Amino acid sequence: QVQLAESGGGLVPAGGSLRLSCATSGSIFSINVMAWYRQAPGKQRELVARIYSGGTTYYVDSVKGRFTISRDNPKNTVYLQMTSLKPEDTAVYYCSARRPERVDPEYWGQGTQVTVSS
Repeated sequence: QVQLAESGGGLVPAGGSLRLSCATSGSIFSINVMAWYRQAPGKQRELVARIYSGGTTYYVDSVKGRFTISRDNPKNTVYLQMTSLKPEDTAVYYCSARRPERVDPEYWGQGTQVTVSS
């Protein structure tokens, strides 16, 4: 079993920055694909960014150039640095993990609220 714990959310004005962290624990040796998702009120959960063990990254178009996903493998932690935040970035942000052979996330964190005021 894998446990994920997000932190770093909060209230920030438009144009501000936040860094989210996701600490992993448990049977993580087989996990190498980490991702951040978000879900705004009344909307479906969407993929924001993904990172593989080798460092390859993917971003949804709406956050390219503003968000950066990174991982610290010795610390078993994944980060999401968010800059130039917009009110439309307001959502609950979730960390996820899966094995490379799986398509969908297998494990989820509890989520952390990010609110961007206009």
